[in-house]
Amino acid sequence: MRYQFKFRPYRRRFVRTLTTNHGNWDIREGIILRLTDETLRVGWGEIAPISWFGSETLEQALDFCRQLPPEITDEIIFSIPDELPACQFGFESGRKWGSGEWGVVSGGDEGDNFITPNSSLFYSGLLPAGEAALNQWETLWQQGYHTFKWKIGVYAIADELEIFESLIHTLPAFTKLRLDANGGLTYEEANLWLWTCDNLKANGEIALEIEFIEQPLPVEQFQQMLELSISHETAIALDESVATLRQLAACYQQGWRGIFVIKPGIVGSPSRLRTFCQQHKIDTVFSSVFETAIARQAALQLAAELSRNNRAIGFGINHFFEQEDTWLQSLCNDL
Repeated sequence: MRYQFKFRPYRRRFVRTLTTNHGNWDIREGIILRLTDETLRVGWGEIAPISWFGSETLEQALDFCRQLPPEITDEIIFSIPDELPACQFGFESGRKWGSGEWGVVSGGDEGDNFITPNSSLFYSGLLPAGEAALNQWETLWQQGYHTFKWKIGVYAIADELEIFESLIHTLPAFTKLRLDANGGLTYEEANLWLWTCDNLKANGEIALEIEFIEQPLPVEQFQQMLELSISHETAIALDESVATLRQLAACYQQGWRGIFVIKPGIVGSPSRLRTFCQQHKIDTVFSSVFETAIARQAALQLAAELSRNNRAIGFGINHFFEQEDTWLQSLCNDL
């Protein structure tokens, strides 16, 4: 199959700064792709890299797009190197792949269709780091979120444990809470968090569930995370450690059988991801990279197909942006 190829970069400002152990993030930058096949059907893709998380940089993605000819083929798309995982995802999800479905399609009089809600999925809402979480959760609860993710490893551990104590006694019964350290804890701090969560569960002090602690230690400390996962009741989920397909496969081969947080927008080839998940039946949580509705729809299709164990997916992030419909439609109309 041959495609006429066009692309355009974009910039979106967060409504509020996103603060993690990696630092502050104020502007989301990415690239929108337009692929027109031989029957004039139009597929949209998106490249939304996060270089500090393990993907290529935006500039590397732009350089790759700039060197492509105006007409590309499936052979070109499926030969994108593993060093460009966000490009792999963007180009593959902009064409027919795997199930034969278009990620996002427009054509004829139907106009552009960017969002197809999937009723089989339920979402985890992202809370801001620090005390701000105490004021944010109720708004998200009223919007239907019953699973929350809270960023830790941002402030002093004594302060965060104090806020955590308030948060767990404030959240409604039967809420699920995820703690995301983004690799920002020391071994001792991770052990303390896990011990604290284990004790809460053992003592029956709270009615909510601490679902898991996400990426407590840096990527290079895989063996220590494996040890902690064996010695504690509270589950650990890998995130930065499995940012790309290559990393995901490596962690599996080294014995990880816990939870894998998969960010489709930067993990790499969707078709190869599907094959890996179906072959190994891994426990997954699919998560956002703060993409637009274009990449989000393709990611949600994968999540609906590959999610196991009824876990909430990490796409409850819309409150970090203004409504995108108008500017996204205008950007695509200009391509």
